[in-house]
Amino acid sequence: MKAIKTLKVIGSALIVVVSINAWSQTSESAAPSTQSSMAPAGGGSAKATRQANRALSKKVLRALSKGGVNTSRINVIAKSGAVALAGSVTDATQIDKAGEVAKGVPGVTSVKNSLTLKEVGQ
Repeated sequence: MKAIKTLKVIGSALIVVVSINAWSQTSESAAPSTQSSMAPAGGGSAKATRQANRALSKKVLRALSKGGVNTSRINVIAKSGAVALAGSVTDATQIDKAGEVAKGVPGVTSVKNSLTLKEVGQ
């Protein structure tokens, strides 16, 4: 008789635990659906962020070209307004110029200039 009572108590406890887990999963699954319905309005989706980063990279490259910097060996990486310049230039003055031009592009919050000087033919 004691074994049957013990099994009933364990079974009841198991049902309560499963019910609590099921209830918490239901409330958690409701939260992302609310956020996903708001995502297009806020533009906070991962796809929109990647597109914005690519667009900013292209804007910076365009500005560098218009500013007289040779962009053939320069990579621009943008992430949420932070821009990193990597690669090489043939004239030392272009390193500082590239950093200043990049800072002037709308949407750029910071610039990490890792450009190096590489002589022609190297």
